[in-house]
Amino acid sequence: MDQRRENQPKRSGTTTQGEVTLSLVVRDLVREDLAECGWSGGPSHLAAVAGELERAEAGEVDYLAVCVPSGAPVAIGGVDFVPFADAGYLFQLAVHPLLQRCGIGTLLVAALEDRIRSRGLSRVELRYEEHEAGNRAFYERFGYTAYGTVPDGWDQQLPDGRIERYKTICVQMRRSL
Repeated sequence: MDQRRENQPKRSGTTTQGEVTLSLVVRDLVREDLAECGWSGGPSHLAAVAGELERAEAGEVDYLAVCVPSGAPVAIGGVDFVPFADAGYLFQLAVHPLLQRCGIGTLLVAALEDRIRSRGLSRVELRYEEHEAGNRAFYERFGYTAYGTVPDGWDQQLPDGRIERYKTICVQMRRSL
């Protein structure tokens, strides 16, 4: 018998669960943050976010980041004030894949809704991809209701560098604040 194996501690097959608490800060996303947001999408997505930051400077959108103590964003998303005269439109919401289902998305949506209220608006609009069933449950917890679907699409960069138009169907949702 192998001596090394005999001297190993006995394992019961159980694991111990731990808990990690993070202090999070919600702030405006800035261009310098983009280098740490690769988890949110590919190069074409980050270019689109950079374009939205230019629109933020013009006051058309607010783009927020939820950050850990180091300052690194772990969630990002925007609210556009242009598409609807009487509502804010939530868009490009993303939470780092390793931190999803930890309440960070809830914090981000609440902060974006606060920005909408601060502009004197009392309604929120959003869309999510129809095949992302978990999104519907997430937004319904806030009181959003679906009212239709619409074709949507955006350019995305493929691994070989080519740009291709991604087409999808999005569910439209809204809620009064």
